[in-house]
Amino acid sequence: MTSSLDQFIHKEIRKISLLSPNTARLLGLNSDPDHSLQDVIDLVKLDSALTARTLRIVNSAAFCPLVPINTIERAVAYLGEKMIVGIAVAESCGKMFNQPLEGYESQAGDLWKHDLYTAFAAKEVAKYAKNGIEADLAFTAGLLHDIGKPVLSKLLEKASKNTIDALDQGVAKDYLAAEKLVSGAEHSEVGYELAKYWQLPEPIVAAIRFHHHPAQASEELQQLVYAVHLGDIIAMMSGYATGSDSLQYNLDSRYEKFFNISSTELTKIISDTESAFRPAFESLGGKEEN
Repeated sequence: MTSSLDQFIHKEIRKISLLSPNTARLLGLNSDPDHSLQDVIDLVKLDSALTARTLRIVNSAAFCPLVPINTIERAVAYLGEKMIVGIAVAESCGKMFNQPLEGYESQAGDLWKHDLYTAFAAKEVAKYAKNGIEADLAFTAGLLHDIGKPVLSKLLEKASKNTIDALDQGVAKDYLAAEKLVSGAEHSEVGYELAKYWQLPEPIVAAIRFHHHPAQASEELQQLVYAVHLGDIIAMMSGYATGSDSLQYNLDSRYEKFFNISSTELTKIISDTESAFRPAFESLGGKEEN
């Protein structure tokens, strides 16, 4: 990136609110393989707003428990860590995720829908890892993988047609290259800068930076990044995209080194993702179009 572009991006990043302290702590916990569910419960208890929203969501029509759940211990155990992370992120930066992205010709809410679907898909993909992977960490990395798009969208607003033309004319090999050609930056690069500004844990930062080129991540983090890479592609295949870039990225077939996924497993991943996504999306305030 040029110095002027770098300055613009950093200026825009600093306009975005920092994550709330408890959300940042929750993401840190989530990336620690030695944490327990009790650690999550103890953290939620310290945040009255997160506690209230968690109890409201667990008793909503989307989850419909047999009997009302009135304690945060039962609520966290019932929803699972991934939903608590989703609730915290939605509470902390829902405005950013739900704004329209004019540079991508994307409607309000499309980014949140795509990222949430990617999160559940990455979690399902993680179940087929050859060497084991933290499914909840894959969920969180998937949820945050496209945080660079709201910033880069501002650079693409007046040039979205140029981005598509670069693809149609074969000047750019994929949408990431078209972004770079038109704006001077890729959304993964911008997301990386925002992730550093938010002081996110290293595994999540790597997934944000390399989710379109997972082989470029450090060897110990490649399996996680490939899970997000696949989750991102699966979300677009399933109709949950962010506008003009839908299915305009290349699938890295080297994922086969890390996962045992045949066409049968892929069908199950999509089915299980859809089943988990819908109640979560509805409970977190999302509305599907008729």
